Amino acid sequence: MQIGKKLILVIFGCCVPLIVVACLAGLSWLNSEADYLRNYVIAKELDTIELQIDKDLDSLQSYLEASALNVATESSAPLTLLPSLFDTQQVQQGLSGQVLPLSSLTKRGISLPRELQSQAIHAGVYFDVKQNLGYFINIQVLPQSEPRVLLSPLTDDYLASLGSVDFATQVKVGAGRAQPRLFLPDDSVVAELDTPSLSGMAPAHLAVVFATQPTSRLVWQYSLFALGALGSTFTLLLVVFWGIRLTVIKPFRRFSEQLTQLDPMAIDQTYINHEFSYGINHLTNNMNGLLSKFYMQEQRSKITLAAISDAVVLVDNQGRVSYINPYAERLLCISKEQAEGKELHTLLQSHRGVSDNVIKFIQSGSLETETAQLRLNIDTPRLMAVSIRNIVHLSTQITDAVLVLKDVTQESKFKRQLLRQTYIDPVTGMLNRTAFEQRFATYSEGCRALAVMHLDLEKFKLINDICGHTVGDQMLAKVAKVAKVIKASLPSDCLFARLNGDEFAIAIRDVSALYGAKLLKAIIANVSQQKVLHQGILYQVGMSAGITLAFSHQEQTIELLKDAEIACDAAKRKGSNQIHFYDDRDRELNYQRNAAKWALRIAEAIERNELILYYQKIKKLSSHGRRQRMEILLRIQDPSGRVLPPAQFIAAAERFKLIVEVDKEVIRKAFKWLSLNKQVWGDHCLSINLSGSSLGAEGMVNYILRQQARYAIPSSCVCFEITETSAIQHQKRAMKMLMDLRKRGFTFALDDFGSGFASYGYLKEMPVDYVKIDGCFVKNLASNAKDYAIVKSVNDVCRVMGIETVAEFVENQEIIDKLDVIGVNYGQGYGIGRPQPLDGYQGDLVSEQLLA
Repeated sequence: MQIGKKLILVIFGCCVPLIVVACLAGLSWLNSEADYLRNYVIAKELDTIELQIDKDLDSLQSYLEASALNVATESSAPLTLLPSLFDTQQVQQGLSGQVLPLSSLTKRGISLPRELQSQAIHAGVYFDVKQNLGYFINIQVLPQSEPRVLLSPLTDDYLASLGSVDFATQVKVGAGRAQPRLFLPDDSVVAELDTPSLSGMAPAHLAVVFATQPTSRLVWQYSLFALGALGSTFTLLLVVFWGIRLTVIKPFRRFSEQLTQLDPMAIDQTYINHEFSYGINHLTNNMNGLLSKFYMQEQRSKITLAAISDAVVLVDNQGRVSYINPYAERLLCISKEQAEGKELHTLLQSHRGVSDNVIKFIQSGSLETETAQLRLNIDTPRLMAVSIRNIVHLSTQITDAVLVLKDVTQESKFKRQLLRQTYIDPVTGMLNRTAFEQRFATYSEGCRALAVMHLDLEKFKLINDICGHTVGDQMLAKVAKVAKVIKASLPSDCLFARLNGDEFAIAIRDVSALYGAKLLKAIIANVSQQKVLHQGILYQVGMSAGITLAFSHQEQTIELLKDAEIACDAAKRKGSNQIHFYDDRDRELNYQRNAAKWALRIAEAIERNELILYYQKIKKLSSHGRRQRMEILLRIQDPSGRVLPPAQFIAAAERFKLIVEVDKEVIRKAFKWLSLNKQVWGDHCLSINLSGSSLGAEGMVNYILRQQARYAIPSSCVCFEITETSAIQHQKRAMKMLMDLRKRGFTFALDDFGSGFASYGYLKEMPVDYVKIDGCFVKNLASNAKDYAIVKSVNDVCRVMGIETVAEFVENQEIIDKLDVIGVNYGQGYGIGRPQPLDGYQGDLVSEQLLA
C-alpha cells in the first residue's frame, strides 16, 4: 500500500473515529455530571426549606408563649393574632395567624386528639383536605384554663418565599407522606418533603417544583463547545494531510522512482538527485553516501578477489556459474565471460554429481560452511580443498552459493610425510611404538587368543658405542630385512613394530603358544646370522624374546605388551638368544609387572605418612655387649588395612629411584620413635637398613645429622646396615659415608655377608662394627656340615678383626645351640622373635636384660 493511502487510513480511519468517540464520551459524561449537580442542588434546597419550616414553627411557638402573658390581663374573649404582632421577617414571608381557644377549632372542623390536650406545647403542620389548605398549628395547654391554639395558614405567598426564585418555581402543601423519588413532569422536577406533624393527626408534605432550564442550558453550552472542537480538529487534520501530501508523499514518490531505477551492479556509478524537500534531501544524502560506500566496497571486493590465491566460483540454484575470480580464470584456463552460464561440473571437468551436490546444498538452506576435497583433472592434477557456503539475500532467500577452491596438493603431501614420520620408523620402515599402541587397542577386539611378543637386540648398544650410530643403523636395516621376510610368512593383519632403539614387538591373533615359540626361534636364528663389517672387524647381535598369551576371557589391553617386556627381561637373565613365556603365577614376574603401581603407592604412602615401622629382636648369644639390639623393618598398609611385606614394593622403589626417599622416611620415623622413648637410650640400639642408592647419595649424611639434631637422640642408639654387594659396588662412596658417620658415633653392620663376593679383603678395608652372616648358611646349620664350617670360618675371621657377628634366619633351638658352640655373638630369626609393630614395643628387651 502506498504511503499516501496509509496516511489517509490513519487520519480518517483511526484518528477521526477516535476523536468522535472521545466527544460522545465527553457529552455522556457531561450529562451524567449535570444530573448529579441538579440532584445535589435539589437536596440542598430541600434541606433549606425544611430548616425554614422548623425555624418558623419555633417562632410561632415563641409568640404563642408570649401572648399568654398578654392574655392574662385581657378579657376572656377570643384573641386575634394580627400581622402587626409578628416580626418584620415573618410578615414579609406572608406568615399570619390567630390565637384561638381549642374549642373554636372544632367549630372550624378541626378536631385534635385528646392526648394533645394533656401536653403543654405542640407544633406541627396540618392539611385541611376540605379547604385544600395547610396550617401551622401551635398548641399551648394552660393550667386551669382551656388550651390555646395558634393557627397560621400556609398561604401561597408564604410557600413561594420558601424556595429559590430562579430554581424552586412552586411550593405546594399536600396530605400524606412524601415520596422518596423525583418526578419529571415536562421540563421541571418535583421533589416532595415531609413536614413536622402533630401526634395522632394525618401527616402533610410539601411538593416543590424545580426548573431544569439552568442545567439544560449548561449541557447545551458544553455540547456546542465540543462540536466546535470536533470541527476544528477535522479542519486541522485536513490541513496536516494536505501539507504532508505536498511536502513528503509526492517527494518520496519521486525518490522511490529514482531508487528503483538504480543498478548497483552497473559499471557507471549513479546517484539520486536532490529535487525534493528538505526532509527528503537529508534522506537522499544518506542514501547517496550509502551508495558511495557500496561502490567502494564493491571495488575492494573485486580487488580482493583478484588478489587472493584461491579460486572463487559463484553458482546459482541451477548449478550454473555466474562469476569466477581472476585466480580461478588462471587455474581453469578460462575467461570469466566463457565461464558464465556453464554448469559447475563442466567448468571443473568433473562428474555430474558435483553440480547435483551443490544444488542440493543450496536447496537445503543451510547456513553452515561445508567442506570437501576435489581432484582437478587439468594439465597437472591437483587436489583442491573446497569450501561451500550459501549466500543469504535481503529477502532471506538463498539462490546462490559461493565455492572457494584452495590448492592443497603440497600440503597433502606434507601431511602424508608427517603422518609417516609419526607412525613409521624411519630406519626400518616398520610401525613405531605410537602406531603399534594405537592399532593394538582395536586389533585385539573379537579374537579368541592373542600372542604378544617383545624382542630385544643384544650387543646393539655395544655396536653403537664402538662403531657409531651409522653402523648401528646398518645393523638395524639388516634386522628389518629379516623381519620383513619373516612377516611375509605371517598373517597379513599382524602387528610388527620397532618400539625404540633395540626393542621390537609383534602381535598375532588366534595362534598357539607353540606357534609363537617356533616363530621367535626362527627370528632369533636369522637375526644371529646378521653381521656388519667395520674397520676389518665383524660385529653381530643376538636377541632375547618374551611372549605372553591372552585368551578371550582375559582382558586384552596394552598391559599385555608390558607382560611380554617383563618376560623378555627374564629371558635376558637366562642368557643370550633365549625365549621366556610370561606366567602370572610367577611371583617375581608379578612383582615386576606391578612395579609401576607400587612406585605410585610408595610415593603416596610417603606423602600421606603411611609407612609403618616394625622391629625384630636381635638376641645376644655370646656377646658381652650391654645394649639390646633390634632391626627396624618397613611395611606399607593398603587401603583395606592389610599390612604388606616389603618384597612387593622395595624392588619397585629401587627400580623407580624412590628408595632413597624411603630410606630417609625410615630414618626420620626411627629417630622420632627414639626421641619419644628416652628410657631405651641407655641399653638399646636400632639397626636401620640403607640401600645401595643411599650410600654416598648427595646430602644423605647431612640429612641424617639434621634429623639427629632435630630429635636430639644419641648416635650410640643407631646402627646402619648395608649389604655386602652394595658396599662393594659403591665402595668409594660407601667408605666416605661410613667414615663421616662413624666419627659422629654411629655404628655399621655389613648385611648378607657371604652371599655376594664374600671377599675378606673388602671386609678388612671396611670400618664395620658387625657382620650379619647370610641366612642361606644359617638355616641348615644344624644338619649341614658345610654350612657349619662356613659360619664358623666367618665368625673366626671377624673375631680376629674385632667385629661382632650376627646370624640371620635363626629358626629353632638347634640352630641357637650350634651358634652358641661356634661363638656367634647375636642371633636373629623367627626362632627368636617375629617382626612386631614398633609402636607396640613394650620394653621386653629391657626386662630380659634385667632378668639376665
